[in-house]
Amino acid sequence: MGLINGLPAHVLLVHFVVVLVPLTALALVVCAVWSSAAQRMGMVLPLLALVTLVSVPLATQAGEWLEEHVDSSALVRRHADLGDGLLPWAGGLFVLAVFVWWAARRTASGSETARGIRRSAAPVRIAVAVLSLVVSVGAAVDVYRIGDSGAKAAWHDGYSKAASGADGDEH
Repeated sequence: MGLINGLPAHVLLVHFVVVLVPLTALALVVCAVWSSAAQRMGMVLPLLALVTLVSVPLATQAGEWLEEHVDSSALVRRHADLGDGLLPWAGGLFVLAVFVWWAARRTASGSETARGIRRSAAPVRIAVAVLSLVVSVGAAVDVYRIGDSGAKAAWHDGYSKAASGADGDEH
């Protein structure tokens, strides 16, 4: 994947990742902590996590293409190295989202058996909530670090701190 409408695909696709990873992370934590939210969201949570999971390798592949078409520097290499580490976080979000969705479906029946399962599964629910929080924070922090390194790679010494006046405005 190289260009989209004359622009490198990476600079467009990365915006999906920057929005979807934190959004999925937030939705996962809310649903893991608040089971009625998971029941209300239904299939939206695992579908959102799936779209997030798919967007990561698309942005990464487009980034690899772009890396071959820009001057190599330590900043570009650092950004590429950090970007390669996001897929496991997105995979973790997806797996946990599917589990939270499945558990919410299972307990939505409201039967006596389900109520008994809910009480006996409290330690599992707590563990899933904590794990969801850890993976969500890790994914969000990783997206921030990757984005910060990408911005530095793209803009380091690429702009002037003083306005150029090239836009036609005379002061």
